[in-house]
Amino acid sequence: MIANVFVALVALLHIYFLILEMFLWDTPYGRKTFKLTPEFSAASKALAANQGLYNGFLAAGLFWGLLLGPAGLAIKVFFLGCVIVAGVYGAATVGKKILFVQALPAAIALALVLLA
Repeated sequence: MIANVFVALVALLHIYFLILEMFLWDTPYGRKTFKLTPEFSAASKALAANQGLYNGFLAAGLFWGLLLGPAGLAIKVFFLGCVIVAGVYGAATVGKKILFVQALPAAIALALVLLA
């Protein structure tokens, strides 16, 4: 049960990332969140929306795994692994904060799923 709660939290985080990147990127809130200038956020809006869509796919995969119950174990492991890899890559290329915001929650969820 706790493992599934953590998986759901990771999925909800990625829905939040989807909203930020697809719909709020070029708004004051989005610019403040990502520390962007108005010029950069306007110029990179399409790229951010694409990135947000990928976050939505990660969330969809995690929800799919949850909906399958015990049969969704491999799906949850796969998508949590994808989130961890994306978080580590983001931390290495964009900023260390991503390691704690994205990769760490997924790693905790993955550990709980594997221990369940």
